[in-house]
Amino acid sequence: MKMFKSLLLGAGAMVAMLTACSGSGNITESGLDPAKFDTTINDKPVKLFVLKNKNKAEVCVTNFGARVVSICVPNKNNQLTDVVLGFDNIHNYADSANTPSDFGAAIGRYANRINKGQITVGGKKIQLPTNNYGHCLHGGPSGWQYSVYDGTQENDSTVKLMLNSPDGDNNFPGNVTATVTYTLTSDNTLDMKFEATTDKETVINMTNHSYFNLSGDPSKPGTNMVLYINADKYTPADSTFMTTGEIKDVYGTPMDFTKRHALYETIADSSFQQIKNARGYDHNWCLNTYKDGKGDDTKVAASLYSPDSGIFMEVFTNEPGIQCYTGNFLNGTIKGKKGIAYPKQASVCLETQKYPDSPNKKNWPSPYLKPGEKYYSHVAYKFSVK
Repeated sequence: MKMFKSLLLGAGAMVAMLTACSGSGNITESGLDPAKFDTTINDKPVKLFVLKNKNKAEVCVTNFGARVVSICVPNKNNQLTDVVLGFDNIHNYADSANTPSDFGAAIGRYANRINKGQITVGGKKIQLPTNNYGHCLHGGPSGWQYSVYDGTQENDSTVKLMLNSPDGDNNFPGNVTATVTYTLTSDNTLDMKFEATTDKETVINMTNHSYFNLSGDPSKPGTNMVLYINADKYTPADSTFMTTGEIKDVYGTPMDFTKRHALYETIADSSFQQIKNARGYDHNWCLNTYKDGKGDDTKVAASLYSPDSGIFMEVFTNEPGIQCYTGNFLNGTIKGKKGIAYPKQASVCLETQKYPDSPNKKNWPSPYLKPGEKYYSHVAYKFSVK
């Protein structure tokens, strides 16, 4: 999911750039200079963490928003290929003078949309800030993706990031401690664990917002990528991208990815109202891997394949839903890594999470978290070659 919004960062208030030397001589496989991420934001240090495995695959993460900046995995020619969109310096992520984005971010407190920004917790109605068509999207205008996590690199392949979110943060109740753990495993899987605790009842729904282009060439649309979603049903949305409360079958519609097919085969079907509303895909699918209140993260929830690079990505999760967003609001004005302008539908996001607006849908999987409970969300993106 993507939206254009005005960040409440403030070039002076939020971002205090204390950039180190212009070149560190320690360039990553994806071409990043860690020195360009070495800074201070809100009096907290920000840096680039580099994860590697025995296959020389590499993942780069910044603790600003717990963002995945790059993922380099081998293509069919055994060449390391960066498969996610993003920027090559911290300024473009954090400075409100630049176009804000959610590239690679850990989203919280609540990923996706909450209808009119209204929730009820403990019988009390709470108004959250609205920032997208009158709804609260991705935790509001200053969600966790714009906060600095405390980062610890535990070993060559794992980084753990922690955030303390105070009671009343964007009007959400409860002092919440959240952690995000990224691990690059020996089989080229990027494993992500999201955990949280609270001292008051609240709602939590975290996800990662990486924009995948498995061809390694995000200067072109990624609609030739082949998508599979292990879901018989989805949740329709209205013209403001808000779920209607319905759960519908995918069969016989462009929402059916139970049989793999290239995105271009259905993404432009403007005769189908859901695609017309979203200008492509920006919907939640109800995963078949989630049954009786439990998700099976040993089964494939979704997959994505690039015939250009041969890179194949499988998604595993314990979550009930997956939001597929096809970069419909990218329009060539954002220039990312290596100065590449990202065109419309240059990427695919596969965000594992609770269904949108689930605080207001009693029969949907619950996002409520109480004191003494532990929120745990797991997703793994496994990369191989076909």
